Amino acid sequence: MSDVHVTSTGASVAMKGGGYYSERTRGAKDVIDKASGMLLEAVAAIPEPRDGDPVRIADFGAADGGTSKETIRNTIAAIRSRFPDRQISITYTDLPSNDYSVLFKNMLGLTDDLENNYLSEFDGVFVNACGIGFHSQLLPDASLDLGFSATAMHYVSEKPCEIENHVHMVGAKGVTLDAFTRRAADDWNNILLARAKELRPGGRLVFMNFGKDEEGRYLGNTGGVNMFDTFDLHWRAMAADGLISDQEYLNASFPQFYRTKEEFSAPLLDQAGEVHGAGLRLISARTGVVECPYRAAFLNSNGVMSSREFAVSYVPTLRSWSETVFATALDKSRPAAERARLVDQFYQRYENMVAKDPDGHAMDYVHCYIAIEKTSR
Repeated sequence: MSDVHVTSTGASVAMKGGGYYSERTRGAKDVIDKASGMLLEAVAAIPEPRDGDPVRIADFGAADGGTSKETIRNTIAAIRSRFPDRQISITYTDLPSNDYSVLFKNMLGLTDDLENNYLSEFDGVFVNACGIGFHSQLLPDASLDLGFSATAMHYVSEKPCEIENHVHMVGAKGVTLDAFTRRAADDWNNILLARAKELRPGGRLVFMNFGKDEEGRYLGNTGGVNMFDTFDLHWRAMAADGLISDQEYLNASFPQFYRTKEEFSAPLLDQAGEVHGAGLRLISARTGVVECPYRAAFLNSNGVMSSREFAVSYVPTLRSWSETVFATALDKSRPAAERARLVDQFYQRYENMVAKDPDGHAMDYVHCYIAIEKTSR
């Protein structure tokens, strides 16, 4: 599960490495764990591979592999139960800037996460990585049995423009929002066409993507303090204080788009469209909210956890996936140490705000859960 993208200049940007992502994103793992049944249903439905072929799995946008590790282990167990004699191949994909060293350490049990080390538990399982973004075809035609992606495909292939008065498309309007909407629609179409080429007939895709639900809720905006508005508040204040320039404020536009269930489903349901023509069929699509585990721990502590302790535990999960947006927005002529201090100051402002008044601060996860099949024809 990854939050990575390619900028409009072609430079790749990834999340913090060194295992920081998995350590700080408990909620992302909760999303995967709660939807693991979808993968088991997919395993039960895929056809047996041709003679001698392994069962092939791909995790698109895997980051360091930590958040999906348990679910992938359970998927392997289900495959081995159904096809006892089949070898299994797993491809983890992400951008070249991803921290693949931690990914392989996670798979080998060389990190603090000593559980679900499926390479030592199962024979005949082979792991490899692909350092190319999921907007392109990554695997040979008709070679994939089961594709999986969690909390990754909300990233657009490139920013169509900067967002003038906000840091995220949820605050964009007019022609700016239209540009992001078109870019996201084209990207989703291309993602699906790439996966259609990779899938074997009868193969399945299981995606858990950030999106907007039927009530208009999205990540960090489920009734309390709006997280993206808060990002914008503090980044804008740093510009007003003269700490960053107006251009640096403008540069911090997240290359993301939160689609609705209808937007996710549209190319799969359009019988005259190229995605439908490529053989992909929508099995199910639903939205769901997973509560912020840091907020839940704070509330369940019955006053034992202070508001500062909550802030210290909560803000790093925001930082784990958002930091690169603000760090890369800063002018490269600034010394690296100065840029680091400015980013630290930005998140310290957020932490201080939460510590002063924690009411309403939470990063609840809002996803669209999608199951797709490629027709056998």
